[in-house]
Amino acid sequence: MTFLRAVANGLIAMVALVGPVAAGAADLRDVRESGVLRHLGIRYANFVTAEGQGFDVELVQGFARDLGVRYELVYSDFVSIVRDLLGKDVVRTGPEATLIGDFPVRGDMIATGFTILPWRAQVLLFSAPTFPSQVLAVARTESAYLPVPSQRDLAAEIAETKQLLGHKSLLVMERTCLDPANYGLAGTNITLRPYTASTNLSEMVPALLKGDADFTLLDVPDALLDLQRWTGQIKIIGPVSDIQELGAAFPKSAPQLRAAFDAYLTRIKTDGTYDSLVDKYYPGVRHYFPDFFAHEP
Repeated sequence: MTFLRAVANGLIAMVALVGPVAAGAADLRDVRESGVLRHLGIRYANFVTAEGQGFDVELVQGFARDLGVRYELVYSDFVSIVRDLLGKDVVRTGPEATLIGDFPVRGDMIATGFTILPWRAQVLLFSAPTFPSQVLAVARTESAYLPVPSQRDLAAEIAETKQLLGHKSLLVMERTCLDPANYGLAGTNITLRPYTASTNLSEMVPALLKGDADFTLLDVPDALLDLQRWTGQIKIIGPVSDIQELGAAFPKSAPQLRAAFDAYLTRIKTDGTYDSLVDKYYPGVRHYFPDFFAHEP
């Protein structure tokens, strides 16, 4: 065996012992040393737009400036985004989430209207809440289904909405915030029709209008935009979830980066920057979630 071959074999053995290197999985010190903060985002509901703008884009751009590093937007989708952050794919078995495989790490944090769900919290570190949400059932305006009357008891309103969906078809997108498994809709008498043409949630309403199902699901930030985009063509039937919170997500190995983001978020909520972003991208949203915005610092 030649000397060069022996060295090469030794390097291969070392890599095998330590496992695949997660290229770029970083905590605060690593981000500062690299000089760049890679923001994983999905084109979705004014949080991240195709033009590289949006609520979460400006939020993370400000965070990058706060850290003194360059900002970089890395587009992903709902199927791949956790994999792009952790270098591992997520498999759900009931309420449990496990990580498998080895993939390239493409970003340092997720901020994209990302709902804080129990299964996601098993594998990710979430920031303090950045925005409120709720998942709603939506129908075509021309349909005979009437909106569920507003009630003081949200649980009763959710139950009535789910009862209305029974024995009817519901367009859903799995592995997203609109996954029916998140809201007790799977395994019921509702006919679930997964949307598989793409992972773009903005295509749900056009598919509904084409008649792909009786109902679909939207969360409030998306619904606010779609009610304007499809004026007079869709109507809200009722909620299928409690009030939810959205947040930025980090690897479990990046607690200092998450802590720095939380400190930054507190500062911009105090100095008015956060309020300006809310009003710029989601005018009127305070009406839907007065308690959330009343609790801002």
